[in-house]
Amino acid sequence: MYKNPATLDHEARAIVDAYAGKSLSPKDKATIPVQDMPSQRSDRRIHNMEEVALGYTENEVRAEAMRCLQCKNKPCTEGCPVSIDIPAFIAEAAKGHYEDALSVINKSSLLPAICGRVCPQENQCQKFCTVGKINKSVDKSVAIGRIERYVADWCRDFDVEPIPEVAAPSGKKVCVVGTGPASISAAADLRKAGHAVVMFEALHKAGGVLSYGIPEFRLPKKIVAHELEKLVKMGVKVELNYLVGRTRTLRQLMDEDGYDAIFIGTGAGLPKFMHIPGENAVGVFSANEYLTRANLMKAYDVQNAATPMYPAKRVAVFGGGNVAMDSARMARRLGADVVDVIYRRTEEEMPARKEEVAHAKEEGITFRFLHNPVAVEYTQDKFQKVTGVRMIRCELGEPDASGRRSPVEIPGSEETVPYDAVIVAIGNSSNPLIKSTTPEIETNKRGNFIVNEETLETSIPGVFAGGDIVLGAATVILAMGQGRKAAKAINAYLATK
Repeated sequence: MYKNPATLDHEARAIVDAYAGKSLSPKDKATIPVQDMPSQRSDRRIHNMEEVALGYTENEVRAEAMRCLQCKNKPCTEGCPVSIDIPAFIAEAAKGHYEDALSVINKSSLLPAICGRVCPQENQCQKFCTVGKINKSVDKSVAIGRIERYVADWCRDFDVEPIPEVAAPSGKKVCVVGTGPASISAAADLRKAGHAVVMFEALHKAGGVLSYGIPEFRLPKKIVAHELEKLVKMGVKVELNYLVGRTRTLRQLMDEDGYDAIFIGTGAGLPKFMHIPGENAVGVFSANEYLTRANLMKAYDVQNAATPMYPAKRVAVFGGGNVAMDSARMARRLGADVVDVIYRRTEEEMPARKEEVAHAKEEGITFRFLHNPVAVEYTQDKFQKVTGVRMIRCELGEPDASGRRSPVEIPGSEETVPYDAVIVAIGNSSNPLIKSTTPEIETNKRGNFIVNEETLETSIPGVFAGGDIVLGAATVILAMGQGRKAAKAINAYLATK
């Protein structure tokens, strides 16, 4: 239920005043409720691209930070892919020492404003929170991501962000392919070690999936640009419109351009389709194309966009992950009156974050659970435009190899529902370009690079890879963890050269 931001702040202020200056026992901390995140009203936000979650106020962040038990064994840190000292930064936030809190975070992460917004903390740090376990619900864990976001935003707003120190020049030169989260983390750690670092981005704007994949209303692009500027201030060079594999091959970069090592973080940019009849009709989009047009090329700015979006009033979205939620919510903002998410399992099995699903429902997105698309209907003329989706109802059968219950189609339950656009958001495969121009690099059957598990080095000596190009489509923070792991291995590799 929607709560006015001013009301939430008032309630938090009462908590802060009640406990100010006191030494809180675990029992005292247990009485403090989770602080709700203020947000835009749903009836307003569907008409703008501004951020939905408004962020904590200072009262709210102080009240939430008070809930932390400061566990000595730090289970939350164990659940963080980049090993942030979470109790330490929360302790500083509880005292209002936000600059000190950011200094703790920056030892492990250069992207707190981003991770605080988009990382699935409920499956990582907050999953292991002792407060959540005591309350038998991860939803009642300390809101680590929201505190992290506040700390990062506060330091940015007051211009007190420290730029990481860079060691003396090592004389080594490293190429980083891609500018997404894995590449950003790798570049930061490599630059800290004193290496000359150049990042290559195929598109006209840096940030990878942070720029083209995640909508403005969930991650403002000015924040992505700000975080990338930190790298530039550290001395990292960023080359845009540079397609490694076409502009230059890996071999050319190493043998002719003098790079001592390469990190590849090109992500999973090849969209998957269902391979059902009608999927090539006009009005069918991959989520990649749809979101890239909207996010990177600002198709929502209809009066000024060079690539306006395909007009649609009834939109079907295939899939149940975060990308499906982003696509559905974007379609609503682009003028669709009806947006249906079609998912072949139940809401319980849906991989999207609870918060994103809740926001989608608030915005009028509807869900057709236990339905599977079997064909896209389209006009039988030269235009072949989408007119609807034929789908079949399902029921859950026995669990599959991953433990998820497999959907089983119910014979005779097909129906056709009218739509004028379809967005396919069922996942992505690894970018195939580098493999196609560097055949000696080993990949698995899904196209993911095969790497040494300890060092993330590929089959080519001196070439390392991490993030979605290795893991398949994963989270921002997991990609960042791989970037840091690879950078550590590259530093060790370069020390032997």
